[in-house]
Amino acid sequence: MAATDTTPARSADWTLYGRLEELRLIKDEARNGPDPAATERQHAKGKLTAHERIALLLDEGSFHEVEQLRRHRATGFGLEAKRPYTDGVVTGWGTVHGRTVFVYAHDFRIFGGALGEAHATKIHKIMDMAIAAGAPLVSLNDGAGARIQEGVSALAGYGGIFQRNTRASGVIPQISVMLGPCAGGAAYSPALTDFVFMVRETSQMFITGPDVVKAVTGEEITQNGLGGADVHAAVSGVAHFSYDDEQSCLEDVRFLLSLLPSNNRELAPSVLSEDPHDRRSDALLDLVPDDPGRVYDMRDVIEEIVDNGEFFEIHSAWAGNTLCALARLGGEVVGIVANQPAASAGVLDIQGSEKAARFVQFCDAFNIPLVTLVDVPGFLPGIAQEHNGIIRHGAKLLYAYCNATVPRVSVVVRKAYGGAYIVMDSRSIGTDLAFAWPGNEIAVMGAEGAANVIFRREINGADDPDAVRRQKIEEYRTQLMHPYYAAERGLVDDVIDPRATREILIGSLAMLRDKHAELPSRKHGNPPL
Repeated sequence: MAATDTTPARSADWTLYGRLEELRLIKDEARNGPDPAATERQHAKGKLTAHERIALLLDEGSFHEVEQLRRHRATGFGLEAKRPYTDGVVTGWGTVHGRTVFVYAHDFRIFGGALGEAHATKIHKIMDMAIAAGAPLVSLNDGAGARIQEGVSALAGYGGIFQRNTRASGVIPQISVMLGPCAGGAAYSPALTDFVFMVRETSQMFITGPDVVKAVTGEEITQNGLGGADVHAAVSGVAHFSYDDEQSCLEDVRFLLSLLPSNNRELAPSVLSEDPHDRRSDALLDLVPDDPGRVYDMRDVIEEIVDNGEFFEIHSAWAGNTLCALARLGGEVVGIVANQPAASAGVLDIQGSEKAARFVQFCDAFNIPLVTLVDVPGFLPGIAQEHNGIIRHGAKLLYAYCNATVPRVSVVVRKAYGGAYIVMDSRSIGTDLAFAWPGNEIAVMGAEGAANVIFRREINGADDPDAVRRQKIEEYRTQLMHPYYAAERGLVDDVIDPRATREILIGSLAMLRDKHAELPSRKHGNPPL
């Protein structure tokens, strides 16, 4: 039967058996698409079909499709003669590692995956079902934007999606997987979700495409150069993850889902850890140099502390001076925020602050405890940082931590200077437990800078300024920067043996597992967006 018929041919066999055969043929057409050549074109581009993608995402045989036989009712511009089943989007639910997950996938073979009224209604329904069921929602995006032939009805469909994205925010995890083009207003739905995955070469996101950019600004650029996976993963920060192929991308989506709770009323799933809770790590004594100016990779520290050395880094290619990751400690999921001395000395800047703030906010929304590893020399100085609003952007991270009610534990690994120390979940902004390694330096600024400020006149007036400067640096370090200064004043709960960090974190988080904190009654806060 032709998919373009407005009234497809009906079976002449009115028996139940005849109707069942008719149903089988209709469902085969709905699954395979109206044009076999369209499937070949999709594969030729290195792209899978909607059903093939869903099969990779969900547990085998678990998918239940919803409204498979839905067709549009639009007329004009030839639409009345082209009414394929599904209307270009596959919707339904299944399981990932045995837990319910809802999904919708654009079918680029039909109308280029463009969104029309019926298409949007299907997405609205599956989003409503996900919210009602309290289960994650994954969108597999491969669409050409709004269906122009349907005019404003298509645009209104996007409005309904955005509204539901916002309503679901902080209620159920929302994951967007970009597997094709996503242009114009369509790009705002992924931007409203918790995580964005992209595939190199085949997926792009932009508000205005290269042709419009050239017409308006005269700039020439390719689609991938404007909004490809690497651009959004490393430059704009819109994408959290980028991959070379769809298979590895969807495999990591499954892994991420295994670390997340189904909704904001549950805890993340626990597993039985084979890594001993009291495992000590001698390697930590050598990983972090004593000299606060020497570089090391904080990833190595995280690897030594977490279960089996495994962690899932978020936004690894963007704002590299700040690390955010999901991992397990004692079988329980934790969110880790850390400074990265291997990139820009681990300073906090605009991008790093935004990255960490967004992650802290996500973890707090979904009951994931926070571990903060601190080695920060301060905020990045400079005209560009100040003029672009480092104060406002740094306040985002401060607000996120202050507003978080999940268990919070911080560890000063080496240095913590100035306002950046406060922002990195210090005791003064509400961390539940604060620890420090014996080599910690917690102060307003480094000893050299402090001595130059406090003793400027004395140094400049001395017969041997260099000798006096060295003397005053040592004096400041001895009096105000020794490792027990903060502990003596109750700003650090304990100075710990680095080798016992894992055991102490697991024990602390176990104690805090049932933490309950109330925020003041209010409609919502007003963060420095």
